[in-house]
Amino acid sequence: MHAGETLIDGPLVRHLLAGQFPRWARLPLRRVRSSGTVNALYRLGDDLAVRLPRIADGADDAVKEHTWLPRLAPRLPLPVPEILGLGTPTADYPWHWSVVRWLDGEAPAPGALTDAPRLAADLGAFVSALRTAGLPGGPPSYRGTPLTAVDAETRSALEDLRGTVDTGAALAAWEEALDAPVWTGPPCWLHADLMPMNLLVREGRLSAVLDFGTLGTGDPACDFIPAWNLLPAPVRPAFREAAGADDAGWARGRGWALSMALAQLPYYRDTNPVIAANARHVITEVLAERRRS
Repeated sequence: MHAGETLIDGPLVRHLLAGQFPRWARLPLRRVRSSGTVNALYRLGDDLAVRLPRIADGADDAVKEHTWLPRLAPRLPLPVPEILGLGTPTADYPWHWSVVRWLDGEAPAPGALTDAPRLAADLGAFVSALRTAGLPGGPPSYRGTPLTAVDAETRSALEDLRGTVDTGAALAAWEEALDAPVWTGPPCWLHADLMPMNLLVREGRLSAVLDFGTLGTGDPACDFIPAWNLLPAPVRPAFREAAGADDAGWARGRGWALSMALAQLPYYRDTNPVIAANARHVITEVLAERRRS
């Protein structure tokens, strides 16, 4: 999916485990099919998983999760990754990696939710709990910034998508988001990548939240993106209320959802059909909501 991606395979994972975590090295190992874009994932036995960054952009994620998730987890209403071992770089693999406890569940899919109202409430409660966690000293999140930080990238993506989406309507929606009042409160914790593949559901309920590589502090509006990348329109108000989004935050959240989708669609169009399809879904939902408002 990415230029310069590091080759990761079973023998490499076995080698790393044998060198750093020999107690787990003989457990059954199998690659997990995933639409994730940063980490390769291997299931290790029944209860563990190994996560290894494919690209340099994910090189610091394992250390961040190892540092902050144990402190945040007790303040959150749902399971998050529990890092049982932090692997270090070697001559064969250049970045930190992790062994985590396996969490059961399935990634939800837009249009195939079995209990959308309860999922909306669960998601909103999680976003609110993270936002109000009150843990000081967190690192800034690059998606906790004003939307102007990604204006150039978003406009460039719109140019790439001419003839593919309604770029005129998308540009108007983007500029409306840019006009929303900026966040003036104290920095809040945010996940910053609440895509469907980073969520797990069981029996229709949200059961866990995964992949905190983009974790940090700032404007929490980015964590409202499940309203458009996953939830159907009728349950968005319930999610919004549970998440505690005011009018300005909701507008900025819709802007983040649109910006991310516009960037993802041309980048993953030929390499990750799940991400590309979700990006198209987001663009459609944002523009439809704008027409209704």
